[in-house]
Amino acid sequence: MHVPDGFINAPVSAVAGVVAAGAVAVSLRGARRELDERTAPLAGLVAAFIFAVQMLNFPVAAGTSGHLLGGALAAILVGPCTGVLCVSVVLLMQGVLFADGGLTALGVNITIMGVVTSVVGYALFRALVRILPRKRRSITVSAFVAALVSVPASAAAFTLVFAIGGTTDVPIGSVLTAMVGVHTLIGIGEAAITAATVGAVVAVRPDLVHGARGLTAPLKLRVNGELVDAPAAEPATTPATAPAAARSTRKLILAGLGTSLLLAGVVSFYASASPDGLEKVAADKGFDAKAEDHASADSPLADYGVEGLTDARLAGGLAGVIGVGVTVVAGTGIFWAVRKRRGGEGEAASSPTSVPENA
Repeated sequence: MHVPDGFINAPVSAVAGVVAAGAVAVSLRGARRELDERTAPLAGLVAAFIFAVQMLNFPVAAGTSGHLLGGALAAILVGPCTGVLCVSVVLLMQGVLFADGGLTALGVNITIMGVVTSVVGYALFRALVRILPRKRRSITVSAFVAALVSVPASAAAFTLVFAIGGTTDVPIGSVLTAMVGVHTLIGIGEAAITAATVGAVVAVRPDLVHGARGLTAPLKLRVNGELVDAPAAEPATTPATAPAAARSTRKLILAGLGTSLLLAGVVSFYASASPDGLEKVAADKGFDAKAEDHASADSPLADYGVEGLTDARLAGGLAGVIGVGVTVVAGTGIFWAVRKRRGGEGEAASSPTSVPENA
């Protein structure tokens, strides 16, 4: 759903830029409460994973494809404020390096793809997990529904922006119907990816899933061969368990990074070449001609290829690997800088949690 330059007029794009900048500023402040030494690297990995999966357009209807937006996924895994930042980092990398999504439309894209999906997805997720039984399956189901709803919500937000500042005079009702309709189908794919990813992380490290905190049973520790509840006032790890927890976190991050590199470097070659939901609606409704040439069209990585390489598979795969690398480095650097320092001001003790094994 990357909005190109030219779809939205300059004044509205400028206002959207101010809104996006404000949201990022608030999110930077909020991320300090959500991130610590354990979760800051995970947040960088989440950003890289979103970048990789966004390269995998999947078919949703005749001549139409879709891809992950990622706001709900990021918000559930690392928190809503950090989720906004994850998607913002991805959109910035895509716009500057890969000529994907307009630069003057960056504020629009951050607002509709980052802020709306993160806020709507996380709010719905938290509402659902509070009313559903406290089981692992409930977290996965809640993630599925939250991600599903977040995509048409983002499509409706684009339609609202287009109604205010669109550069083409087309019936807004028909645009809304088309956008929400096709993005509801895309939302099913988004929901499946989100539920599978959240479920996989919950299965191995439930304590790292931000959205599940405070909603699960106490963490069990094995003491002298017996399982006992960890003290609620103690940190998630003790000196005895810290090395094992650190190794587990490293394995999770390495597995996630390897998966992201595989998806972006290899699997992306087989992605659907059909236009995505917004491109299809723009073509059908006649405002696709308003798209302007991208300011980064001469980037050596434009259109997810590497300039000078004639082998499409190699060029696309290398571009994907570079994108994942740049995104994980930039994201981790930002999240590490804003993380909550151990023992620092404003640090809140978090109760250790784990998801019940019963499903």
